[in-house]
Amino acid sequence: MATTSPSDAPKPAPSSSSGADGVAVAARPVIALAGNPNSGKTSLFNALTGLRRKVGNYPGITVDRVEGAVTLRDGREARVVDLPGCYSLLPRSEDERLARGVLIGTDARVPRPDVVVAVVDASSLERNLYFLTQLLDMRVPVVVALNMIDVAASRGLNVDAAALEAKLGVPVVPVIGRTGENTDALLEALDRAKAPGRLWSLSAAGEEALAQVHAAVQSAGTVPADASEAEAVRLLVHGDDPAALGGAVGRAQDALVEAGVDRLALEAECRYAFCREAARAARADAPPKGPTRSERIDGVFTHRVLGPLLFLGIMALMFMSVFAWAEPFMGWIEEGTGWVQEAVGGLLGEGILHDLVVDGIIAGVGNVVIFLPQICILFLFLAILEDLGYMARAAFLIDRLMRVAGLSGKAFVPLMSSFACAIPGIMAARTIESRRDRLVTILVAPLMSCSARLPVYVLLIGAFIPAGYQGLTLLSMYMLSVVAAIGVAWLLRRTMFKGEGAAFLLELPPYRLPSFKGVLRTVATKGWVFVREAGTVILAISILLWFLAYFPKDDAISEQASQRIEAGEDAEEVAQWEAGAQLEQSFAGRLGHGIEPVIEPLGYDWKTGVGLIASFAAREVMVSTLGIVYSVGEADEESVPLRERMKADKRPDGSPVHTPLTSISLMVFFVLACQCMSTLAVVKRETNSWRWPLFMVVYMTVLAYVASLIVYQGGLALGYGP
Repeated sequence: MATTSPSDAPKPAPSSSSGADGVAVAARPVIALAGNPNSGKTSLFNALTGLRRKVGNYPGITVDRVEGAVTLRDGREARVVDLPGCYSLLPRSEDERLARGVLIGTDARVPRPDVVVAVVDASSLERNLYFLTQLLDMRVPVVVALNMIDVAASRGLNVDAAALEAKLGVPVVPVIGRTGENTDALLEALDRAKAPGRLWSLSAAGEEALAQVHAAVQSAGTVPADASEAEAVRLLVHGDDPAALGGAVGRAQDALVEAGVDRLALEAECRYAFCREAARAARADAPPKGPTRSERIDGVFTHRVLGPLLFLGIMALMFMSVFAWAEPFMGWIEEGTGWVQEAVGGLLGEGILHDLVVDGIIAGVGNVVIFLPQICILFLFLAILEDLGYMARAAFLIDRLMRVAGLSGKAFVPLMSSFACAIPGIMAARTIESRRDRLVTILVAPLMSCSARLPVYVLLIGAFIPAGYQGLTLLSMYMLSVVAAIGVAWLLRRTMFKGEGAAFLLELPPYRLPSFKGVLRTVATKGWVFVREAGTVILAISILLWFLAYFPKDDAISEQASQRIEAGEDAEEVAQWEAGAQLEQSFAGRLGHGIEPVIEPLGYDWKTGVGLIASFAAREVMVSTLGIVYSVGEADEESVPLRERMKADKRPDGSPVHTPLTSISLMVFFVLACQCMSTLAVVKRETNSWRWPLFMVVYMTVLAYVASLIVYQGGLALGYGP
């Protein structure tokens, strides 16, 4: 791909590899897509690459690496890198640091692009040009994709691409990324990409100060020569270390102060002056007077009274849909998993291999796939609402309330979604730009009482809570989860994540119809990322938990079971007894006995301990595990035999094992503990580190233990014990 750039600006050397004959083979050309959030950059990326894309993480950070491939006009295949959406390249956030590093060529994880496609929203031209001028400062070859020309036209804005091209000195191609219109012309324009450099000017005093810093940057060689002026602008205006570059930054900043120049306002004023001039030259028609269609709609959706009511209605619909719509799919997955287990089990026959494949591997795969319906439905809603332009309004409406806990308005949807399941809730936290706010949201999301806890609540409440208090008890568990999440978030923001909250700068994009293909691609991508990256960890832990519950086998128990059946006892009842006895002496059972002294102050015995260990696979497994321990076979939360066995269970001193007080203590533990390996796997994937999932396990376990201890011991002190 041919590109032109100033003669004094060296082009990035393309990477190469050796072919079979030892001759160097040039690497694929690299195209980067850069632009503001809501500029339609992702839609254009999808239109260019189609399904030829992959999503992962940049090593060591939590920003998505989204790449794809596109066939150029000459038949070559190019690598397309979708950079995070940014409003500037200062850099202040993780997204901005990544984008700037790639564009300058200092990020070793991604090669410097051969050409950058700058996506500019034609309906918000002046604001988008501000980012474009920062991009041009870096002297990287650029082609402008003038996107959303249909939206601009609907607002009475006719942007002259040729006039804008003349003003900017780079090719400008009108496109509609949502439909893929005119992308062929965009690919043809890549050969004409140019790198004109800085197009705007500072005041006389500003140019003199910039020249001093620029010379120092060039001498230091900290960035490529063609990006040195952009780095000089950043240091002069935003640098907070006067001693940088041998004191050149401090001397230049002092010179601006002496000249009476406000350096913080200098760059913005001069850049925007150029942007306004370029926008005026490109606009053939003045915008119509009066409110736009989006502004009229906002009169309802952001209304002081109607806005919050509509917001709650939309959130309730989304929340209930994740529950209701996913339920049949999850049921089919469970039935399908059971059918596969039965079919494969019949082929393998009895033995360890049968149990490993059926109860370990196939069940583990089922533990992964079972979450897909909830994840896909949640991201279907989020993608539609994002494309519509409503998500920004939702964050605006709820921000003031969320600030009480030190979080931003964008944390509401992830936390709300976690009532259904923490996994899609944690994945939804990607919409939060601030790394601090995002991590806090991820760390408290599992405290929201998810649907997997409900079977445990139903079993214990139905068996041990008097009828008049059952509804109140269930409501109390959900209220406790909300209070705990808000309290922990407040504490984390004032300790580990101490610092002022990020300024709530929010763009309200125009309302527009979603792209059906784009929405489906987003849902498919999110689902596949979960299966590929989190699913492998979930499967591995599922097999480990199966191993702990299966081994070692006691032949004496099996022999005794055979003798009892030969003696005429009911075979099904004996099989249930054998399963419970084998579980008790397995590694999991021994762990249950081992932790009994630790959990006894909470009111639990070893049987509950085994249930707690097994429930790490999934919280609802607690119920089926208790069914095995109490020798009632298959059991669910409505199982009458299980409830009766638990009520009849006695301690060595004759006191009941399970009482209303122990049940409340156990429910409190389940509200606050992180009993979910799948959640930990997703947290590891989203944070790209084991540090945060391990921290989550520790803090939630300690919190659950202390709270349950207070409930049980406090209840005993007040005379509510057995």
